[in-house]
Amino acid sequence: MAILFDWYENPKNKERQNEELTLHPRIRLNGSTDTAALRRFIQEYCSLTETDVSAVLDALSHFMGRELGEGRQVHLDGIGYFRPTLTCTEPVKVDTKRKSTKVKLKSITFRPDMALRSEVGNIKVLPLKQRNVLQKPLTPEEIDKRLEKFFTTHDFMTKGDFYSLTGMTRTTATRHIRRLCDEGKLENKGLQKQPIYVQKKA
Repeated sequence: MAILFDWYENPKNKERQNEELTLHPRIRLNGSTDTAALRRFIQEYCSLTETDVSAVLDALSHFMGRELGEGRQVHLDGIGYFRPTLTCTEPVKVDTKRKSTKVKLKSITFRPDMALRSEVGNIKVLPLKQRNVLQKPLTPEEIDKRLEKFFTTHDFMTKGDFYSLTGMTRTTATRHIRRLCDEGKLENKGLQKQPIYVQKKA
């Protein structure tokens, strides 16, 4: 099966506002494969039983967790490199006291071996047709008209509603929602992380 993807516009900063629109592909996952499928494949591929495979995978998880937790990079031949990355729980300045208490694990990054990349081989890709980022961007006036029409039949709007209404990416839509709130056209009546927007009357 081909890898499904959408086209998304690359965000522009203030210095690049006049540059031509460029796009990047983003995968729409075809699902996921769980440990049970991996366990069955390994069992069929070699002489281990599924119970043996479960024990090996469990030991691998514990081993990697210990090594990564001690700041070591873990390399699995034919798979790739795993390493921990850090972030701060809050902004840290030179004069911040107890700086080390503001540091926490951010994520585990992965860099594949060439052997794994070779196993993936040449891929087939198929663009999805739900989105059209090549269409002309909506003007603020066009957005206002769509909002007016939306609020004639709805009491409130979620971010998802705004995405569907405008066809924008999350980044672009968030920027416009912020602008509409600053202009006094929308008001968040929900939570910061779960906003619910209502139309502010002039």
